[in-house]
Amino acid sequence: MKIASFNARRFGLKKCSDNKVFPIITKIVSRYDIIVILEVFDSKEKAAKKLVEELNSTCKEGASYNYALSKPLGRNEYKEQYLFIFREDLVKIKDIYQYEDMQPGDEDSFAREPFIVRFESKKTALKDFVLIPVHTTPKDSVQEIDELYDVYLHVKEKWGTQNIMLLGDFNADGAYVSGKKMKKIRLRSDTDFHWLIDDNKDTTATNTTDCSYDRIVVHDDMFQHIIPESATPFNFQEEYKLTDQETLAVSDHYPVEVELKPKSTKKK
Repeated sequence: MKIASFNARRFGLKKCSDNKVFPIITKIVSRYDIIVILEVFDSKEKAAKKLVEELNSTCKEGASYNYALSKPLGRNEYKEQYLFIFREDLVKIKDIYQYEDMQPGDEDSFAREPFIVRFESKKTALKDFVLIPVHTTPKDSVQEIDELYDVYLHVKEKWGTQNIMLLGDFNADGAYVSGKKMKKIRLRSDTDFHWLIDDNKDTTATNTTDCSYDRIVVHDDMFQHIIPESATPFNFQEEYKLTDQETLAVSDHYPVEVELKPKSTKKK
């Protein structure tokens, strides 16, 4: 099972109405069994519905897509949403939780609080797991990434599981998060967590940057269910032979992806 996170750079109805961009986005999304799309502007759910309709009209036989969309999240007028697209023939949503970000003395740590989804899987060895996406604000990325540790603790207590994956645009590199600052982040210093996208991987689609902004982090309980070396950015420019202009019309980020081990089939 392939899972991904993708900052699709202001994804909304305008992109879904672009006959050059929309087919590429659809093609990217169709690679995955679960993908969380970040930087979504779709308060009326028109873009999400259009994307799912397109996927269902063009997907291989037996596949069936659905979605879960957060409310608009943000401190001021600028608000984004988290959009999960998933194959409901392979997984079903067990629970959804919008993190409230109201810890006493530490309120409003996130600009866009994680929209947390718990999945039940039919085809993987891991039958139950939680995805926690985040799109940090660059200037506050150190604080927000560190705060994800508290989100993990909260979810662990709430749902009684440590099969947890944190993923998204962490802005976890470059001028935003130095190596020195990274060491102080609890999600990084706790050895129970595995950062699957290496610090030297470029997850940006622009020629002027070489940064590992987008990350996938799993707790040790879930790590054993990850296919080794499967976590990587997906360079859709190279894969689809796009020009720089065509690429940036889709996004300035690459998706980051990882695979879960399938359910073992025992021979009779």
